[in-house]
Amino acid sequence: MSFRLIWRKFVSAFMLSVTALCALITVSVLFVILGYLAWNGARSLHWTFFTNLPAPVGETGGGIANAIVGSGKLLLLSAVFGVPIGLLAAIYLAEYAGSTLAFLVRYAADMLNGVPSIVMGIFAYTIVVLPMRHFSALAGGVALGVMMIPIILRSSEEFLRSVPRSLREGSMALGASKWRTIVKVVVPAASGGILTAILLALARVAGETAPLLFTAFGNRFWAHGWNEPIASLPVVIYNYAISPYDDWHRQAWAAGLVLLGLVLTTNLLTRLLLQRQATQRR
Repeated sequence: MSFRLIWRKFVSAFMLSVTALCALITVSVLFVILGYLAWNGARSLHWTFFTNLPAPVGETGGGIANAIVGSGKLLLLSAVFGVPIGLLAAIYLAEYAGSTLAFLVRYAADMLNGVPSIVMGIFAYTIVVLPMRHFSALAGGVALGVMMIPIILRSSEEFLRSVPRSLREGSMALGASKWRTIVKVVVPAASGGILTAILLALARVAGETAPLLFTAFGNRFWAHGWNEPIASLPVVIYNYAISPYDDWHRQAWAAGLVLLGLVLTTNLLTRLLLQRQATQRR
């Protein structure tokens, strides 16, 4: 066996070991974080934690029912605001836009996706909170919705472009117009991917804290309607974590575990949808 062959085998084995070690370190860090969060958070999880309002300041006990409902309302508002804009923009890029305009829009979407979330919060604070002169769930939904737009746009565009051209040509050969082909053929064919993009966007913004500090602010009671401050899980975790009360620290861990569980569930659902769509294509 020549020296060159021995050297190539050594380099191959060495690089394989290094990459495997790096992968093991990455997975280990993830499991350490998850385990530490589960260890500290699971001890404070009980039924009343999910059904009760927060206890008065300084008292032990209480729950995060208003924060769970508030996060759901904020995500609903963000979806109402962000999904139509992102989806319609993706349809335009995939079906109508020329190369130059499409490049500019994609570049702008990528830039928007990289803007820090606190800047999004300041933007929503300026255009919604200041004119209304108060914090509200509506302002929080606008901030999160703006963050969802580039994610939905870029992901949905890829799924729309992956629809076979033969489906479009067959529809128009039967006399369907361009817009009817898009509505009746292209969008339904890519519906699984579009739903996946929406779930990914929701999972992305579900844990954002900075935009909500400038917009939704927080509320220790039930928020009636959409035009007043509202509680949310990320803001509750932040406020409890920086408080001087040990019981609030324990509740912060528990709320973090709940939020992480919701995000993990959404990501798993997204993976299942992607696998199902890939199976249907085969």
